[in-house]
Amino acid sequence: MNNINIQFGPLMLFLIMLVLVVSTFGFVIRKLLGVERKKWFSYNHLNERHKKLDWSVRIIFTILVLISSYYMIYNDPVSIPLYFKTWFILIVFFITSEMLRAFMEWKYAENKKDFVATIAEMMFMISIVFLTITTDFFGLFNI
Repeated sequence: MNNINIQFGPLMLFLIMLVLVVSTFGFVIRKLLGVERKKWFSYNHLNERHKKLDWSVRIIFTILVLISSYYMIYNDPVSIPLYFKTWFILIVFFITSEMLRAFMEWKYAENKKDFVATIAEMMFMISIVFLTITTDFFGLFNI
């Protein structure tokens, strides 16, 4: 088993700071573009087609996460390919879901700048996640 020293206090502070940075970026980009703010964790679909496609993506990725979890439990973690790792599937889900949203906003939204804000927020989140992973949470984990 890995001996990972996780400092809970700094980790929680770091996660709170990440949420604040991401929220601030979303607020600023939407203000600059004159776009209405999206609610977190809401199902604000643009139309019935978007709703059906979004739920299809969610169901497919839920099944993939369950399969991935089973595979990771019953196999050697070192030999598991990247595309079977749960964190990778969740990142691909986030990107797929946001790209679907951006496409539907581009195609059907009244304010055509909605999709630009969605893509900008997604790219910012991907950058933050990549930076966080590559720096081991900015040194909060002593491995």
